[in-house]
Amino acid sequence: MSPLSAPPCGEGLAIGDQPSQPAADTARLQELTGSVCHHERRFLGFPDHLRLVAAELAPLLAAFTDHRADPYSPDAVHVATRAYEEAVLEYFAAVAGVPAADVHGHVASSPYEALLHGLATARSRLPAAPVYVGEQAHAEVWRACQLLGLDRVRVRSRPDGTTDAADLRLQTRLRRGVGAVVVATCGTPLHGAIDNVAELRHAAAGSGRVHVHVDAAAGGLVAAHSDQVPPWSLAHGAHTITLSGHGLLGLPVPAGISLVRRSHASAAGGGITVGDPAVAGGGLPALLLWTRLRSLGRAGVAAMIGRCQDLAAHAVHRLEGAGARPQRVPGSLAVTFDRPPAWVVDKWRLAHAGTRAGIVAMGPLSYTAINELAIDLADAACKDVA
Repeated sequence: MSPLSAPPCGEGLAIGDQPSQPAADTARLQELTGSVCHHERRFLGFPDHLRLVAAELAPLLAAFTDHRADPYSPDAVHVATRAYEEAVLEYFAAVAGVPAADVHGHVASSPYEALLHGLATARSRLPAAPVYVGEQAHAEVWRACQLLGLDRVRVRSRPDGTTDAADLRLQTRLRRGVGAVVVATCGTPLHGAIDNVAELRHAAAGSGRVHVHVDAAAGGLVAAHSDQVPPWSLAHGAHTITLSGHGLLGLPVPAGISLVRRSHASAAGGGITVGDPAVAGGGLPALLLWTRLRSLGRAGVAAMIGRCQDLAAHAVHRLEGAGARPQRVPGSLAVTFDRPPAWVVDKWRLAHAGTRAGIVAMGPLSYTAINELAIDLADAACKDVA
C-alpha cells in the first residue's frame, strides 16, 4: 500500500496533504514525553531513568554526525566526531581487557549491527566453518546467522544457562576439519549467565581453526566490574566481541561496540571487514556514549554497577523470604524466580520463559519496588495454597 492510499491514523496523527501546525505538534510531543518519563511504570529493568540524563544529551541532536567510515579512515565530509568515537573505543577496549592499540573497531547504531560485523569477520576468517551457538543465546544471534547465511549448530546449555562445553566438544567432533565459529554469551537473556571463553575455545579445538565471538552486549560492562566471573573477554582468548551499555547507562537510543583484534582483522579476507562503509555506525551513538561516560568517569561507572549489584543481592534476599526460589549468577544484575500468576506478571511486566520469571537490577528498579514485588509474590503464594 502506498503512502497516498494509506488509511487514516487515529488520534489526529495522520500525515496529511498540507503541513500541520508546528506549535500544536510540539505541544503534543511534549505531552507524550511527559507521560512517558513521569508516569510511574511497573516495568522492572526498563531504562526509563533516561530523564535523568536528557538535559546533558539533548544538545547533541543539533549536530550532524552521520558516519560513512570507521574512525580510523579519512573522513571525506569532515564530520569531526571521530576523536570522540576513538575515545569510546579506548574505554571499551579496556572493558574487554586489551590495550586500544591491539584492537580495531567502531561504534555501531545498535548491538545487533555490531553483532553482524563480528560474525561477518568470523565468516571471513573461516568461511566453511559452522557457527556453534548455545541454546540460551540471544535470539538476535540466530537471526544474524540466518541473515549472513551461516550454518548454525545448536549447543546444549547447562541448568545455569551457560553453554555446555562437553556438548560443544561432541558437536565439533562430528564436523571435524572445517573449523568452528563459537559464539559465547556474556549475559544470557534470562539468567545473565556468562560463558567461559577459554573452556569453549579448548572444547572446539578438535574441529580445526577456531574463532570465538563474544556477545557481551548485555553483560560485558557488568562483568568487567565483577570479581566472580569466568574468563569471558578478548583478554581470555576471544577474537571478536560485541559490547553495549545503552540500557545501563540510560541512553535514549541503542548503541553497540564492535571490537576485533587487529591481527585477525588484517587476516580476514573478503566479506565484510572492519572499515567497510556498509557496517560503519552513525556518530550520534558515539557522542552519546562519550558524553555519558565522561559525566560518570570510570569510578562513577564502577559505583553505579556496584549499586545495581547490591540491589540485585537485596532482591534475592527479599524474594527468598517470599518463597519465590530466586537464583542469581554471581555479580549479575539479573535475578530469576518461580514464575508467578498472570496478574503479577502483568502488573510488573516481568520477563519470563517457561517456569521462570526475572527482573534486572538497573534503571528505575528500587528497593521499594523490590519490596512491593516480594509482597505480591508472597500474596500470590498464599492464594495458591488457599
